[in-house]
Amino acid sequence: MFTKILIANRGEIACRVIATAKKMGIATVAVYSDADKEARHVLLADEAVRIGTAPSRDSYLLADKIIAAAKQTGAQAIHPGYGFLSENEAFAKRCEDEGIAFIGPKAHSIAAMGDKIASKKLANEAKVNTIPGYNDAISGPEQAVEIAKGIGYPVMIKASAGGGGKGLRVAFNDKEAFDGFASCQNEARNSFGDDRIFIEKFVQEPRHIEIQVLGDSHGNVIYLNERECSIQRRHQKVIEEAPSPFISEATRKAMGEQAVQLAKAVKYQSAGTVEFVVGKDQDFYFLEMNTRLQVEHPVTECITGLDLVELMIRVAAGEALPLTQADVKRDGWAIECRINAEDPFRNFLPSTGRLVRFQPPEETMFQSDTSKKLGVRVDTGVYEGGEIPMYYDSMIAKLIVHGTDRNDAIAKMRAALNGFVIRGISSNIPFQAALLAHPKFVSGDFNTGFIAENYSQGFHAADVPHEDPLFLVALAAYMNRRYRARASGISGQMAGHEVKVGEQFVVAVLGHEGQKDYHEVSVTDFEDKSRSSAVTVGASSYQISSTATLGQIRVQGQCNGMGFTAQVERGTPKNPLALRIAHNGTQIEAMVLSPLGARLHQLMPYKAPPDLSRFLLSPMPGLLVDVAVAPGQAVQAGEKLAVIEAMKMENVLFAAQDGVVSKIVAAKGESLSVDQVIIEFQ
Repeated sequence: MFTKILIANRGEIACRVIATAKKMGIATVAVYSDADKEARHVLLADEAVRIGTAPSRDSYLLADKIIAAAKQTGAQAIHPGYGFLSENEAFAKRCEDEGIAFIGPKAHSIAAMGDKIASKKLANEAKVNTIPGYNDAISGPEQAVEIAKGIGYPVMIKASAGGGGKGLRVAFNDKEAFDGFASCQNEARNSFGDDRIFIEKFVQEPRHIEIQVLGDSHGNVIYLNERECSIQRRHQKVIEEAPSPFISEATRKAMGEQAVQLAKAVKYQSAGTVEFVVGKDQDFYFLEMNTRLQVEHPVTECITGLDLVELMIRVAAGEALPLTQADVKRDGWAIECRINAEDPFRNFLPSTGRLVRFQPPEETMFQSDTSKKLGVRVDTGVYEGGEIPMYYDSMIAKLIVHGTDRNDAIAKMRAALNGFVIRGISSNIPFQAALLAHPKFVSGDFNTGFIAENYSQGFHAADVPHEDPLFLVALAAYMNRRYRARASGISGQMAGHEVKVGEQFVVAVLGHEGQKDYHEVSVTDFEDKSRSSAVTVGASSYQISSTATLGQIRVQGQCNGMGFTAQVERGTPKNPLALRIAHNGTQIEAMVLSPLGARLHQLMPYKAPPDLSRFLLSPMPGLLVDVAVAPGQAVQAGEKLAVIEAMKMENVLFAAQDGVVSKIVAAKGESLSVDQVIIEFQ
């Protein structure tokens, strides 16, 4: 067995590998860029080596520097994680040539299966079901259009070396095929250094289901059940679960056996994933094989009780698999939510900056201990006070739950999301909460178009209706009563002007454009010891208790005998006197007033925000890579104005209306903050 391994990656997956290595008594070496010098994976590793500047092309994609770091530190093996060099045939071969074990498949397997064009040809030869398409590299957008017309729309345009949703477009007509080819090629060239593109038929109403496989150097290959990955946004997975609520035992067995057949055809060693698209009649087609560990591997670990990272390390060290196909378990139900640094209310634009608060829910399951079940697990590469840089992927954590069945897992995940505190940056937690509460998700009636169909106009606060919105009002009044009780006990108060707690309040829920909803509330029977109160909102009554200390954001307690977890904060950016209450994805801002205060509050005028229609503002933090217009230029609605890049994604800004450019305020190459002015119009 190895005594020291190097992790050629960053963030969450680097921390994940370190956890298992420590369990196995293996020393670890981290590599880092300038942006990651204080990152969590650097702090957790036994040693750390700087390999370059912040952009991944100047650090995590530099094979020479990573190999040199391994030799310098005496690491006998390299775990590539996922992304970066994990599916790079040349890097795997280089490791082999240098006498360093690559904790992943052999270079020949990556060459055969990592290239999507080659893998489809091989799958056909191995009698694995494949989707109709054009499997040779395409010369240009004109040829792409002709091929697309021949296959029949809609088609999927994919980069041969793509992954993680990069280098992928769906085209429904000639224009989309032409433009999509150019965009895919640019993305693929920039992200992977390989601009080969292929086209295949797009299966409508598909499910995205993948089979986890595991092989060793002794010819053994098994499959570890399936994962349902159909909840996707722009071809990037959002929620994954195991098992699938859709496929039958017969389909599971057939898909698993084909996946094993494919893996054996390339003498596959290590963990890998065979991805299938499954139609409504459970007909399935091979999509691609990911020759690496998958982001969503924890859900497989939960239902099988296996540590996949440990098995990868043991296989790389030459050991045989410790189990056969008959030994593979399927215990309970697991769900994973990807917690991303993005603002769902601003079209999921990246959000970067310092994590002022990062308090995950309490963990009862852990990365390297698969014996613990039926709980909550958090895989992350960040910590409170750390920075979320703009150079890398937006995922900051994976929230995993394991339940006895699917309904139990959904309930556990909703509670865990309620208790996940992130401040300083925006996250997609409200969106995840909305998905988990959606009736079609709960019933298992969805496909890969689920998000596009149900949130075609973007995501808004109204998309997360609360089953009892008055509970949020009651909780605001309850917490205010506790604040008042504390204030009443302050010594040295001016005689005749002491804080009076009272029992009658009015909760003003603050809406958009000065709208307010007023609720008369009574808070009685306050018991200081149990921190319990009876709260009445109109005809609804709530008996609320909580031992949460004032000032902490996460509030756990009981309401009418049922447990709850919510988030409560005093002071909002726009109103320091307001309370922000969040529960089950719904968030309100409210002021708790005395009856007289409420009457006066209703008389307050609304101050409208300034008109910024003459300015193009940056919708996200990022790098201004292009300004497509000049001062004095007339532009039409829909015309390209600028391009911003952040977290490996390109965001093109278009003119919302006709106008004339007055001034270019921000220069090309400038790092922008949210709402920074880029262009001013006349």
